[in-house]
This record gives sequence, structure tokens and C-alpha cells, in this order.
Amino acid sequence: MTVDTTVTVRVPAKVNLQLAVGPRREDGFHALVNVFHAVSLFDEVTVKAASPRRPRALTALTATGRSESHLARVPLDEGNLAARAALLLAEETGAGFPVDIHLDKRIPVAGGMAGGSADAAAALVACDRLWGCDLSRERLLDLAARLGSDVAFGLVGDTAVGTGRGELLEPMVSPGRYRWVFALSPRGLSTADVFGEYDRLRPDAPEPRLDTALEKALASGDAVALGASLSNDLQPAALSLLPELRRTLDAGRGAGALGALVSGSGPTCAFLVGGGAEDPGAVAEREAGVVAALRATGLCEQVIAADGDVPGTTIV
Repeated sequence: MTVDTTVTVRVPAKVNLQLAVGPRREDGFHALVNVFHAVSLFDEVTVKAASPRRPRALTALTATGRSESHLARVPLDEGNLAARAALLLAEETGAGFPVDIHLDKRIPVAGGMAGGSADAAAALVACDRLWGCDLSRERLLDLAARLGSDVAFGLVGDTAVGTGRGELLEPMVSPGRYRWVFALSPRGLSTADVFGEYDRLRPDAPEPRLDTALEKALASGDAVALGASLSNDLQPAALSLLPELRRTLDAGRGAGALGALVSGSGPTCAFLVGGGAEDPGAVAEREAGVVAALRATGLCEQVIAADGDVPGTTIV
């Protein structure tokens, strides 16, 4: 019998097609209706058996990525969600042995695309395989929900609606394949700061509801209707904290994007440039125009394109 000593898991970023935010709950979280859509920007998390003399399940955390400034935002200690995922799995199963964790990061850090949460989902799957825990999908989803609101979606992928604080997931009917352009900001935004600003700007928020127009657009695969239905209640707060994002959004819309919004708590801006039954040549032309316009603003650290939706965690 072959025993794995290294496991690598690939996990996608997400864009929020709808993020409806309700009032602050007694536990400090907000009620959410969060339509997640997984896109083809991936992190890879590798866990490797370490020296058995080391006493903790986690022994070292390293990272590589797109730039030094990008990596400077990644904690390399037990505050990292991937590290916390490994420790939680070890505590819950008693099956853990020392591992080194390496993050190869392509998802924007502090960019509103759930890169940290995605890494936690990948670490759960990788350590589960390496340690031979063989947990059920339901058990992994439960552990993911305990780690954070967005972690469970990394396991699921595709398109799903999250309720509660975002961790209670239901798949959505979404047969279409869509093309996206993402404008990455050189600056980060703290999720806590954005929610704090949201509370200041909207102290009497109503209970969130799923947008039926968005639901119908996804079910029909209509890219134009989907673009018109994108929404994010946190966007005004992100724009308040980082006003230049408005110029980025305006540039993409002006170049022909079918829809544009700040992804999650930001500062990454997402632009739907086509998909569904549209002519691929027309989509490619629109994409090129949006990319050029965004680069011309001088506001973007990087402009990248991706497809959605894609599956969740995958062992590679």
C-alpha cells in the first residue's frame, strides 16, 4: 500500500454575483444572501509530512505568489486560515501528524475573492487525504463553516447561494459559461473595516433576500441579463474607503462590460464581458476593450481574465 507523503489541492477564487447584507446579528456577524460564483483563478495548497519529532500538527507555513507586495499581506503563522484548518482537523480527529504547508497564491490577497478562505478549504482536503481521515463531505463542510463564512464554498465551487452568515450553501442552476475580467488593486481592504463602514452608512439595513432576476438570469444562461443583475451591498462602503475604485468601475463599464461590481469586500473589481450563447468573437473583442481601458487608468496592479463557473477543491 502506497502512503501519501505530499498532497496538493487546487482551489478557485470566487466572485459574488449578489451580496445582500442584512443587519448586524447578536453574534457580531451579519445576515447574508451571498451568491458565490467560482472562477478560474487558483491557489494551490501543498501539505507535506514533516519531521515526526515536531510536536504540533502544523510545523511550517511558506508561500509563493505573484509579487512581494502581494505576499507581504499573507500571514505565515497560525493566524493563517490554512494553518487554522490543519490544526482544527487534527484536534477534531486526533489523526494529525506534523506537516509543512506551502501556499502557491494566484488569488488576490485581501482582494474580496476569498483567497484565504479558499486556502483553508484546500488545507482541509489536503490534510484529510494525507492523514487518512477520510471524513465525509458533510463533516468537512461543518469544519469549514466553523473556520469562516466563505470557507465552505471553496469545497463546493460552481455557483451557489449562501445564507446565514454565508456558510449555509445551496447549489444554483447555472448552465452558462461566463468570461470575466478582474482589476486587481495595489491596495488591500480589510473585511472588518468594510463591514464597519457599511454599518455606518446603512444602520437600518433590511433582511437580505435572493434577487429573483439574478436567479432567472443564471438559470437561462443570459449573460446580458446576468450583467444587469449583479449587485453588492458592500460596494458603497468599499468606495467610501477607497474612492478610486469608482474610476476603475466606470472605465470597465465605459469600455462595454455587461456588468461591473466590487467583488465581496473589495478592492478587486469584477467585470462580466460575456458568455452564454454569445458569439465567442464578440466576447473576445469586448474583453480586449475592457482590459485595455482598465490598464489605461493606471489604477490597477494587474488586469486578468478568467472563466466561471468552475469546480471547488481538486486534488492534483
